Amino acid sequence: MALPISYSLRSLWTRRLTAFLTASGMALVVFVFAAVLMLAEGLRMTLVQTGSNDNVVILRKGATSEVDSSIEREKASVVETLPGIAAGREGRPLLAKETVVLITLPKVGGGSSNVTVRGIGEDSLALRPQVKVVQGRMPRPGMPEMIVGQSLMRRFEGLSLGGTLSDNLEGWRIVGVMDAGNTAFSSEIWADADQVMQEFNRPVYSIVIFRLADARSFGSVKQLVENDPRLTLQAKNEVRFYLEQSEMMAKFLTILGVTLTVIFSLGAVIGAMITMYSAVANRTSEIGTLRALGFQRRAILLSFLAESLILGFAGGCLGLFFASFMQLITISTVNFQTFSELAFRFALTPGIFLKSMAFALVMSLAGGVLPAFRASRMNIVESLRTS
Repeated sequence: MALPISYSLRSLWTRRLTAFLTASGMALVVFVFAAVLMLAEGLRMTLVQTGSNDNVVILRKGATSEVDSSIEREKASVVETLPGIAAGREGRPLLAKETVVLITLPKVGGGSSNVTVRGIGEDSLALRPQVKVVQGRMPRPGMPEMIVGQSLMRRFEGLSLGGTLSDNLEGWRIVGVMDAGNTAFSSEIWADADQVMQEFNRPVYSIVIFRLADARSFGSVKQLVENDPRLTLQAKNEVRFYLEQSEMMAKFLTILGVTLTVIFSLGAVIGAMITMYSAVANRTSEIGTLRALGFQRRAILLSFLAESLILGFAGGCLGLFFASFMQLITISTVNFQTFSELAFRFALTPGIFLKSMAFALVMSLAGGVLPAFRASRMNIVESLRTS
């Protein structure tokens, strides 16, 4: 015969202050655990959403990012003749040759950070439909003009429509503001590629990007590029390329966060254990009465484990409730791959929700299993004698 769940709930309500404090401790640990996973997931989603499955990025063989890639003009011209590229304006290949450099800008409130300047081609905007011009216009080819991501304007000094930069790109005018949503492009400055190459004395492109006429032909295009001895280039799906950009940083955040969470969880487990041992000590005669009424040891064990799991469930729900508000916050960090500023938001996914709840239940189970075994092994006569 099993004890009803209502018995465990009434027991917790009788000790509601202690139960609340224990659940709050678990909630704090779950909050930290969920926030770390949300941070890593937000970074990953920001970079993945930056890419498109129909686009192919061509880089120098061995390059891990746009910053350390270089493609000579002759090689870029060869790439432009590849079969399978979608047609753009006037039947020309929907392709852009881009140069990526870093500049240092002062941040609002002090300090400075690297910012990505992307030298773009005429079709760069067409290849990135997620980028919208919300103020002003795109920079004109051959002119020292820039369009700035909305995210940068909020975090860096001197970035205003119609303004110019004082230190880097001196004399270049900001002619537009772009909104790229939750993507890395919101943290970039775009300008004409030829002008950027001339300004930074860079005779080569960083990448060539184009759209496939048929996304299923990526394998054959990749083979053409990487097997051509003239090129020494590599081809990557754009989504996969940006996903790789997030892996190092996301892994670092996850390892650091999980390590801290495990340390904090020890305190939560000890708190749950103390709470449940206290419940056993205060209900010795009650446990003896239940055993005298015919309830088996297993019923007592499961009842106390249920109380502990209820505490963990409540703590998990409370921690996730407060963690969900982190999605309203935008933070910035340095991308380990490009060493440039990147803004992104926390992201709560169903997977993170399930992992956090499982973590909370495991903590509560670890804290409640020993007190539950102690309660189930109490001698009936000795328990009733203490009443």
